[in-house]
Amino acid sequence: MNIKLIQTKLGALLQGDKVIWLVIGLLAIFSVLTVYSSAEALALRTGVGTESFLAKHIFLLLGAMVLIYFCHIVNYVKYGKLSVILLVIAVPLLIYTQLLGETYNQATRWIRIPLIGLTFQTSDFAKIALIMYTARTISLMQSKKVALAELMLPVLFVCGLIAPSDLSSAMILFFTCLLLMFIGRVDMRNVFSLLMLGVAAFAVLIMLADFFPDAIRVDTWVHRLKDFWIGSEGEQFQVEQAQMAIAQGGFLGLGPGNAQQAHFLPHSYSDYIFCVIIEEYGTLGAIIIIVLYITLLLRCIRLVTRSPKAFGAMLALGLCFSLVIQAFVHMAVNVNLLPVTGLTLPFVSMGGTSLMFTGISLGIILSVSKYIESSIADNTEKVESNHLINPENNNLINPENNQIALDS
Repeated sequence: MNIKLIQTKLGALLQGDKVIWLVIGLLAIFSVLTVYSSAEALALRTGVGTESFLAKHIFLLLGAMVLIYFCHIVNYVKYGKLSVILLVIAVPLLIYTQLLGETYNQATRWIRIPLIGLTFQTSDFAKIALIMYTARTISLMQSKKVALAELMLPVLFVCGLIAPSDLSSAMILFFTCLLLMFIGRVDMRNVFSLLMLGVAAFAVLIMLADFFPDAIRVDTWVHRLKDFWIGSEGEQFQVEQAQMAIAQGGFLGLGPGNAQQAHFLPHSYSDYIFCVIIEEYGTLGAIIIIVLYITLLLRCIRLVTRSPKAFGAMLALGLCFSLVIQAFVHMAVNVNLLPVTGLTLPFVSMGGTSLMFTGISLGIILSVSKYIESSIADNTEKVESNHLINPENNNLINPENNQIALDS
């Protein structure tokens, strides 16, 4: 079949920013290859075949790709209309999780879905809902008066509900909302006020830990900070295995499937998957991963400069910030620049709901880019048709200074 014909069909099927599609595809390839290597250790511990873990991961990855496709064909404006409803659903889910959720590794982050028995991490749902709502509220502030409490209270409340069991995710979400406020030209006094309120809410959370020690993991936070600065026997073992994986990788790595430290690293298929990438693909592989996330960020910043509507720009940038910041925090933990957080590498680590909601986020970003491309194409067609109908009134070229004039 003609290559150009294939490209045309793919272009019609996968609309939006083609570079973002390429980034998604490359991250998915890295994900499959690295999860297969790191899941071998998990298979040995559980007595289940590595192929079963890989098959499950590929199935979830394909499910995430399907979500990307369906989310990207929906007009992103509809997400703004849904944001309030999603936020109203997210808050009771977070409360239910804190009270009756499933506990794993001393963290209560999941609820079990009735009938099918699958677990669901409610904070992933709440993150997308809050970013949608924040983007919508900031865009409304550009055109009409909106009470500041409508923005600040949901941010504080949602982040406050996530923080007791997942402080790192809550902090990333909180600073993502602050960045959106700053980029959305919200008064700096209000941005600073939200920051101070966040600090105060965190202080209250620490005080409440004396009454609810099982729900608010202050001891875990303190322990991880002490381990990072001072080091302990268990923590040093973890750091040493990560450093050995990085050292053995060198520049080009040991090759796919040859990682040895994956058998010793805790959660090498999720929390420490970046170390496995470095061991197998070397510094070169690490650079490629970093470049992919930076490319995603730059393409989303490009969307902001081209978006005709504030909501689209804020939505794409907010979702991108949450993914890219999480990715760089994950990588910083893996190379021992930050304390252990338990954050996965978006769209690479093995996981269930994290993969699904990362796919939703990427699909919404592509929905924004698809709309921008179509609106630019429509404007170009209008300008060309106006020029054909009335060439004497063509305003594309300013004859006085011989420069291209911008069409408002």
